[in-house]
Order: sequence, then structure tokens, then C-alpha cells
Amino acid sequence: MKEYCTMIAIDAIDARILGVLQKRGRISNADLSEAVNLSASACHRRVQRLEETGVIRDYVALLDPQKLDRPTVVFVEITLSGQTDDVLDAFEREIKLIPDVLECHLMAGTADYLIKVVAKDTEDFARIHRRYLSRLPGVAQMHSSFSLKTVRQTTALPI
Repeated sequence: MKEYCTMIAIDAIDARILGVLQKRGRISNADLSEAVNLSASACHRRVQRLEETGVIRDYVALLDPQKLDRPTVVFVEITLSGQTDDVLDAFEREIKLIPDVLECHLMAGTADYLIKVVAKDTEDFARIHRRYLSRLPGVAQMHSSFSLKTVRQTTALPI
């Protein structure tokens, strides 16, 4: 059964709350309420509603890949041998098991999927390619592009 996205009404106060939380997820409710000019109890209720409705999915720590020896980012375009549900499902099931894959997107265009991989260096990417990517089911073709520099990266959605 498919899940469909339900739009949630976000007012100006919710937008301010979300803007602050996207930048400072560990902020206390007292500091958040002060930042958005709202009472602590009203702010807490709004954050709870945003969590319960799924607007806020989770709170995470964003790690520095350089400090964890994963500075190499590779974008891999993958073309499958077919577009049947079985082929797509098998590929998606297996790609989720690769720890070095940060993102996987089903695409419209020349490639079927675009994945974002992190690695220590080109040698490490070769290991990831040999051990995981080359063994993915249904893959007909792969094209890898190495990122030379990250110009902009954010997790914050525009509100």
C-alpha cells in the first residue's frame, strides 16, 4: 500500500520554530521559545504537534566526514537492465544494505538511480565498487563522478 504525503498547515510561528530547530536541534525549549518570541508552554505544544504530524521526523547529529576519514564523495549513476517492479525492488532492497551509500534516488532521465557514496579515497571507493556496487542486482551500467569540492551543503529545508 502506498503512503501519500499529507500537507500540514505551517504558520509563521511554526516556520520560525522549524528554522531554529534546523540549525540548532539541541536547543532547549526555554531558549527556543525565547528565540521565536513565544511562551515556553505554547512553544512546547507546537513542537510536539510538529513531531506528531511528522513534520519533524527526527533529531540527528551531523558528523564531519573529514574528521571521520570519509572525505571522498562520489556520485554514481546507475542504469538497470529493466524497469519491472521485481528489478526495481531487488535493487532498492540491496542498495539500502550498503553502509557507504548516504543517498539513493530513483531518477527520471538517462540514469535510473543516482547514489551518493562516501569513501576514504579512490582506493576505498574501488573496494566499495568491487564489494557492493558491482554485485547489485539488475545493474546494466554505472557511471561514477568524483566530487572535487562541496560548494554548498545543507540539511535545512526552505520554509
